[in-house]
Amino acid sequence: MASTAGSEPTPPPARPGWDDDRIERLLARLLQAGVLLSTLLVLAGGIVFLSRHGGTIPHYSRFEGEPAELSSVAGIIRSALGGDGRGLIQLGLLVLVATPVLRVAGSLVAFLALRDRTYVILTSVVLLLLASSLAAVVF
Repeated sequence: MASTAGSEPTPPPARPGWDDDRIERLLARLLQAGVLLSTLLVLAGGIVFLSRHGGTIPHYSRFEGEPAELSSVAGIIRSALGGDGRGLIQLGLLVLVATPVLRVAGSLVAFLALRDRTYVILTSVVLLLLASSLAAVVF
């Protein structure tokens, strides 16, 4: 549509179904949900842990690390599903760490859907860097 003299040019038609604002709102909700879920898991884990071990006197003269079952992701999930307070706290922390990674993955999917090649490449590089950093810590 041509614009007439003195009038504003008409904007290009919006992409069907998805636009930048909608994608940004969806990704923001993903971050909010991840932080909220993480908070609830850590809070529940703290309550369970304190209800079971709140009266225990700590022995500061010797160091006691985490139990072996909490040293792997699978062990943390098993422990949390079993209702262990420390497992729930650890799971909450894993969810907190995973949340921004999921946001980057969601951005990649959005850029693929929008066929924005430049951002697909950049987001892929960021996601690969995040994944390699996490893999180095986990394995």
